[in-house]
Amino acid sequence: MGSYKENIAIIIPALDPDERMTALVSELHRFGFQTIILVDDGSALPNRIYFQQCKEQYGCKIIRHVVNLGKGIALKSAFNYILENRPDIHGAVTVDCDGQHILQDIDTCARLTEKNPDKLILGCRRFGGENIPWRSRFGNKLTRYVIRMLCGIHVSDTQTGLRGLPTPLIRNYFANTKGERFEYEMNMLIAAKENLIPIREFPIETIYLENNESSHFNPFRDSIRIYKVFLKFMLSSFSSFVIDIFLFWLFGLILRPVIPADLSIFGISLFILARTVLSRLLSSLYNFFINKNQVFKNDSKSPLIIVKYYILCVVQLLLSAFFVNHLLRFITYSTVRKCIIDTVLFAVSFQIQREWVFRKKK
Repeated sequence: MGSYKENIAIIIPALDPDERMTALVSELHRFGFQTIILVDDGSALPNRIYFQQCKEQYGCKIIRHVVNLGKGIALKSAFNYILENRPDIHGAVTVDCDGQHILQDIDTCARLTEKNPDKLILGCRRFGGENIPWRSRFGNKLTRYVIRMLCGIHVSDTQTGLRGLPTPLIRNYFANTKGERFEYEMNMLIAAKENLIPIREFPIETIYLENNESSHFNPFRDSIRIYKVFLKFMLSSFSSFVIDIFLFWLFGLILRPVIPADLSIFGISLFILARTVLSRLLSSLYNFFINKNQVFKNDSKSPLIIVKYYILCVVQLLLSAFFVNHLLRFITYSTVRKCIIDTVLFAVSFQIQREWVFRKKK
């Protein structure tokens, strides 16, 4: 079987590295790691000397991209090499090239990867110290909150580069996960959630050299790439919301001559209730199929899913009709009141759809 140092590969993607990468590789080699894969992701010619040094002195495998393709592609190039050429490798640990990960933490990640062949391992930094650069502290906290709220993923460090990936998970999931650049690491977490892959975290030292100036992560450009993965969640709900509001307004014009405005049932205006039911029925059918097939990617044929979905819809529309009648009465137009109330209900509904209606079964 061999030790974990023989069975776990170390993957280091790098763009224009310096002597810190050589020092890291030297430590890893001296510590006993036998498979170190360096991915040159389009480095300039003067910087390629560090890859050559690592190959000649420490026997590293070098994968070269002539042009910069992004961290996601770099990692997947290394994964592809392992799957095609190294059946003896049980898993891989991804490591940043600039010295942010110390040897002890890399070793811990490798050991956990060997011991947990069904889990994604994350080495998570602590962001409470004053020495943490503002853009890293703010970016991680914001992303952590968003991914928890929208995806139900509870991790303390969404952008960590120290990750342990067992080979079965690489083969079946992560080698095919979409993403070319820094968004790939976020997509990896979402893929783990969607495929019920457990995530195990362990604390690591938080090191930022030169205020993290060596990082190739662009806080504006790459944050846009990361948050694009949430667009599918928002687009489905927003389009359903627009359809629902438009139909609510349209049925108001159609039903006004038919249903008296003062007619009520259980204290709820029948005029508003009828508009709410009809508009929600049509918009919910659209929303159900979009959410099932595109957002939550649930391919189950069980009729229980649509039953649960419509239980939620009935409860939600009753709450909507009740609150439109009894809350925010200082707002004259009921359509405006409904917009505000349904925005709040939407946030609650999304959580329930994700965790109950469309939750995949193990």
